Amino acid sequence: MKSKSLIISGLLLMALGLFVGIAAAQQIDTGPTPDVPEIHGGLLYDEWWEHVGVDVPEGDHPLWATQSTNTRSGADTWRCKECHGWDYMGKDGAYGSGSHMTGFPGVFNARTKSVDELVGILKGSSNPDHDFSVYLDDKSLNDLAVFIQGLNDYRQYVDYAAKAPMGGDAAHGKMLFEAEEGCQMCHGMDGAKLNFGDATEPEFVGTLAVDNPQEFMHKALYGQPASDPRMTAAIERGWALSDVVDVLAFAQTLPTGFETVAAAEAPATLPQSGGVPLNISILLVIAGGLLAASGLVVRRKERISR
Repeated sequence: MKSKSLIISGLLLMALGLFVGIAAAQQIDTGPTPDVPEIHGGLLYDEWWEHVGVDVPEGDHPLWATQSTNTRSGADTWRCKECHGWDYMGKDGAYGSGSHMTGFPGVFNARTKSVDELVGILKGSSNPDHDFSVYLDDKSLNDLAVFIQGLNDYRQYVDYAAKAPMGGDAAHGKMLFEAEEGCQMCHGMDGAKLNFGDATEPEFVGTLAVDNPQEFMHKALYGQPASDPRMTAAIERGWALSDVVDVLAFAQTLPTGFETVAAAEAPATLPQSGGVPLNISILLVIAGGLLAASGLVVRRKERISR
């Protein structure tokens, strides 16, 4: 009986180890985007074609030719943020200078308009060249309008000159970032697990936080269009805006390039799932195998003694 129990225990440990190993090797899939208008609108404000799953329109946006300071072309010209900025202030905000400057007004002051008025503008009521009804359905336009109504004034939370959060609690941000189901699940504890750039010009969570805190705030709040696995928005996590500022403060302490990431060339951190390292599952498999083997040895000795 003792040997049989050892074998069963060993096999159970092996099964548990294999299960944990498989789960750890898989990426976290948070499922479809929740039906929350603000989240949908925030994603549409970015690369809306990625979010709705259609091809980006060919060429430049019709209004792009009315400016000459921003030399980007193609898909970039169709992003709401490229004209109105990540802080929604347009020429009066962070995009009032630099390579992203267009001279276009922001949408921040449009918060006072009704949803119907905003949808009308999105359908070209103010300018026929601003008609997005050709590309987006009524629900999408409505969600984008709801998002605009609830815009946050990042000037209250970010020092634009220093590109730093005002009053952020980095320690609390670290706790949120490193939580069991927090940001680290996809981005890694050092924020460098995902490279948004390339090997020559890497871009990590820390890079984005330092270079463009307004974009960091927007994407933390609403997520990243068509990300796989889907990025969980702070809104659906129940985070307050102050929590996002705290995470920004912590993120600005993270590595910003390969030269500061010791394990970038050959990552030493093993994949995790639910906080359980893959190496633990390996140990469970080994332990299970040893227990099962020892049980077989005991049974063999028992047979011999008989």
